[in-house]
Amino acid sequence: MTIAELPTGWEVWSEEPTRLVVVYRPDIFDTEAFPAPCLPTLYVTKGSRDRRPGRPDPDADDPWYVTLYLEPEVEGAREVYDDREGALSGTLELAKAFDAGDLDYRSWYQVPRSAYLDRLDELTGRGT
Repeated sequence: MTIAELPTGWEVWSEEPTRLVVVYRPDIFDTEAFPAPCLPTLYVTKGSRDRRPGRPDPDADDPWYVTLYLEPEVEGAREVYDDREGALSGTLELAKAFDAGDLDYRSWYQVPRSAYLDRLDELTGRGT
C-alpha cells in the first residue's frame, strides 16, 4: 500500500515498523465541523493493541491486526492477517469501503448518536 493508493480523505498519521495509523478527514474532524474524538482511525499493528503495557516488542510470529475505530470506545471492523503486506491490503480495502459508505457503522454503536451519524452518512455518501 502506498499513500497514493489511499482513497481521498484518508491520510497516514504515523508509521513505524510494527504500527501504522491512518485517519479519515482530519481536516474536518477538528471540533468545529465534526468532533475531534470521532476521527475515524485505522490502526495497523503487529500483535494486538490490547497487549499488556510494558510487554516487549511483538514476537515475530504475532499476527497483524487492522482495526477501524469511529471513536476511542467504538471499535468497528477488525481483521487479522499473517503478514504486513496482507494487513496493508486489508487497510486499503477497509478505507475504500468506509469512504464509499459500504460499512454499517451505525450498528457499531450501543447508544446511537443519530445527529452525528446522519452527518457522517452525508460525508461518506450514504445520505444521498
